Amino acid sequence: MIKKTVKDVEAALQGVQDGMTFMLGGFGLSGIPENAIAHLVKLNVKDITCISNNAGVDDFGLGLLLQKKQIRKMVSSYVGENDEFERQMLSGELEVELIPQGTLAERCRAAQGGFPAFFTPAGYGTEVAEGKEVREFNGKMYVLEEAFKADFAFIKAWKGDEAGNLIFKGTARNFNPNMCGAAKVTVVEVEELVKPGELDPNQIHIPGIFVQRIFQGERYEKRIEQRTVRQRD
Repeated sequence: MIKKTVKDVEAALQGVQDGMTFMLGGFGLSGIPENAIAHLVKLNVKDITCISNNAGVDDFGLGLLLQKKQIRKMVSSYVGENDEFERQMLSGELEVELIPQGTLAERCRAAQGGFPAFFTPAGYGTEVAEGKEVREFNGKMYVLEEAFKADFAFIKAWKGDEAGNLIFKGTARNFNPNMCGAAKVTVVEVEELVKPGELDPNQIHIPGIFVQRIFQGERYEKRIEQRTVRQRD
């Protein structure tokens, strides 16, 4: 049996260097690779490009990397609740590529599947399409989008086995599956790491072929980005 396990987050992030491009799973604060992000902060890597749906909040997740000015470029679909992200973007300190959310997901999936590019109608006639090839198919205009090229993909899963097979839970099954296998190295942190054969094959969302390194994470906060409650009658 092939084992993809590594001892800890430090071993999992071996090879990370300044100037690299990283994919980071999650949506807001749901399903983000908390341990990997915290270690990137500790390593103090600089001039990195981060591909992620958004940057969460100021004092957690990717917001920690933004605070230390470690990110040179963000490739995202939403600025959201992160004031520092917005400030750096508007001041010109941070390069930002804003793209439609579906296009972001598909560019990950294209990289995962080995496709160099694809056509999509999203963004046609807007700034998103500037400088890109445009073609007509069946009377509708499409924009050519290239697959992402990333050095590492950092993924958070609920449960995984030593062979790298993964199960995601609830809303955390967002960009994480699309990013598995979409970079040169896929690093997965899980809440629970089990022996091969302990996962129900019918429940596995991503097979181990898309994973190079897996480890059991520690101390997940699982914050809520915004809590909205209704007053009791």
